[in-house]
Amino acid sequence: MADDLCMMSATDLVAGFQSGALSPVEATEAALARIDQVNGTYNAFVVVDGDRALADARAAEERWRKGEPAGLVDGVPTTVKDLLFVAGWPTRRGSLTSDPGPSAEDSAGVARLREHGAVFLGKTTTPEFGWKGVTDCALTGITRNPWNPERTPGGSSGGAAAAAALGMGTLHLATDGGGSIRMPAGFCGLYGIKPTFGTVPVHPHSVMLTLWHSGPISRTVGDAALMLTVIAEPDLRDWYAAPGRALDYRRYVDGGVKGLKIAYSRDLGYADVDPEVARLVEAGVQRFADMGAIVEDVGAVFDDPFETTGLMWSVGLALGTDGMTEAQRAQVEPPVLALADPARTLSALDYRRAEQRRETLGRHMQLFHRDYDLLITPQLPITAFPVGHEVPPGTGMTRWWEWSPFTYPFNLTQQPAATVPCGFASDGLPVAMQIVAAKFREDLVLRASGAYEQAHPFVMPTDDRTVAQDK
Repeated sequence: MADDLCMMSATDLVAGFQSGALSPVEATEAALARIDQVNGTYNAFVVVDGDRALADARAAEERWRKGEPAGLVDGVPTTVKDLLFVAGWPTRRGSLTSDPGPSAEDSAGVARLREHGAVFLGKTTTPEFGWKGVTDCALTGITRNPWNPERTPGGSSGGAAAAAALGMGTLHLATDGGGSIRMPAGFCGLYGIKPTFGTVPVHPHSVMLTLWHSGPISRTVGDAALMLTVIAEPDLRDWYAAPGRALDYRRYVDGGVKGLKIAYSRDLGYADVDPEVARLVEAGVQRFADMGAIVEDVGAVFDDPFETTGLMWSVGLALGTDGMTEAQRAQVEPPVLALADPARTLSALDYRRAEQRRETLGRHMQLFHRDYDLLITPQLPITAFPVGHEVPPGTGMTRWWEWSPFTYPFNLTQQPAATVPCGFASDGLPVAMQIVAAKFREDLVLRASGAYEQAHPFVMPTDDRTVAQDK
């Protein structure tokens, strides 16, 4: 029963709490037992606070007993990425330079989840300052892929993804400044959605500012929609937030794709994709056509915008390391400083030119979506590679964004983008496609995601890491 509770959806848990058939305490105990069982291998957590989680679960159980739940996720075991504040727990950001003392307040998404009764199990791992697409750092060591612990789960929300896939919690709050929700979701066979910038309030903001989004990683589309409904509620601390729309995103999951116009691009015009990955993604796209969508292969969509992204990341990392002492700089991963230091001599004119390039790309995609409801691409061009490396060994690559060309453009444009698992490669590792819509059209992304999941349910790893795979 404990294993069943660990892998149960939040939707089913809440229904069970309401009927009295399930208990928040039992669900939390099961999640904590699962953490004890497998976290030693996969290293998904920075903090686990079982006593606090069980106290919160008992309070949730009493509310359900009285028929007075706090909200939509009352009693659901939840984790938070360690770039976000949870009052009473430290926020280490994967860095030896961070303050080990407790945070004084909740980040915006954490506050909304707490108001709705979520039970927080702990905080999940991230690379230092969330700077790269794999999850390892001097502070917490290496986080591993749930399908094969010798492979990376991706990053920077690798701990959230490993926890989600292995049942170490049900809902997982993550962040995405260049692909940090979508990369680990893709490598780990999970659903992850980066909402439109501003849809989910953020406080405090990352030094990456308007590139940085917060959203869910989950085992099902329905759970992501449930969590998005909660965390999209307003927070006055976020000056950048869009006006609250009071949407229940769960209503879109069952909308289907019949009649939707879908553009498919296998490379966006510049990416190199492993042929096996490409075949699996193309098979997934064909399934949308089989379900009644109008699919068009559009080829190139835009030129690689990394020059713009890289400059903005450099400025963000420079802000994040500004004011550090020499002793602190000595504790920081050298690539962080190597990427940050050029921004210290950047002119305001050069930065404004980068913003203009960003505006041009965003305008291009706004016009693109006049003709297409959705754009589908591969999520990642490869499957997960060995741990302990920033890039796949032997490829000649030097930095992580070279193997993740489909993620960072949509942080520039701020569009909603979701990772949808679509099969397994011959190495037994997951492959995923990316579904993108115009700004504030999460409804379309969820419709397509839900339709695909219903036709081809997502598969999670089992205890012995073997699975019947539909290749």
